[in-house]
This record gives sequence, structure tokens and C-alpha cells, in this order.
Amino acid sequence: MYENIEIETDMIPLGKFLQIANVIETGGMAKWFLSEYPVFVNGEREDRRGKKLSFGDLVEVEGVGTFKVVSES
Repeated sequence: MYENIEIETDMIPLGKFLQIANVIETGGMAKWFLSEYPVFVNGEREDRRGKKLSFGDLVEVEGVGTFKVVSES
């Protein structure tokens, strides 16, 4: 199962998404976090904090959980 994370825009960078999902505390932690912990976007390993996510994308953070990007209702 996954947790829905609502975003206000059509796309969001992975680093900002991780912050909104409360995986990291600040955007500045994104580069370090992605180099130290496995993060998968739609099943593919991703280490770019600027990777653009859009509605329906699944982000899996090993040891934390899986999140789905959804539109703000």
C-alpha cells in the first residue's frame, strides 16, 4: 500500500517531494539523502533531486514506505 501525497502544481522535483512527504526535513538534505538511501520512482532507482514527478508517479523510499503523487483535491 502507499500513502497519497498531494501537490499543488502539475510537476514537482523529487527533492521537494521528499520534503513534503516528511522523508527529509529540508530541501538541502535531498542530495545527501539520495546518495545514501535507495529511492525508486516508478520502480527505477533515482538519485537526481531535480527529477520531475507528476500525478500518478510512485516513489518508494527503502525503509520508509511508498508514496503516490496526487492532485490537490
